[in-house]
Amino acid sequence: MPMASPQTLLLCLLVLAVIEGQGRQAAIPGCHLHPFNVTVRSDRKGTCQGSHVAQACVGHCESSAFPSRYSVLVASGYRHNITSVSQCCTISTLRKVKVHLHCGGDRREELEIFTARACQCDMCRLSRY
Repeated sequence: MPMASPQTLLLCLLVLAVIEGQGRQAAIPGCHLHPFNVTVRSDRKGTCQGSHVAQACVGHCESSAFPSRYSVLVASGYRHNITSVSQCCTISTLRKVKVHLHCGGDRREELEIFTARACQCDMCRLSRY
């Protein structure tokens, strides 16, 4: 059976890469800003409302798990046999943006909301901004 030439193999790989990437955004490694639309209402009835493109932090950060050192095993009474280290994609800097609300007629209001300015891989924690 004849072997394919290097050029043919390269062309096949390029075609596969293009087909694989179509229809969805390729996963970008790291932690980065991602825009999303947000609708802001002045109350539950939506008396005044407006929309704005805000920024979120999305992506992948490093994590690992490995057998604990002997000293950790002894110190934990042999209960901490796996040590894990992980980081999460988090907002490192916020900024305020103004959202212009339309209230019907000529009435307008303005409201400030927070959006991400910068992202980073950092210690994972449960928090509310």
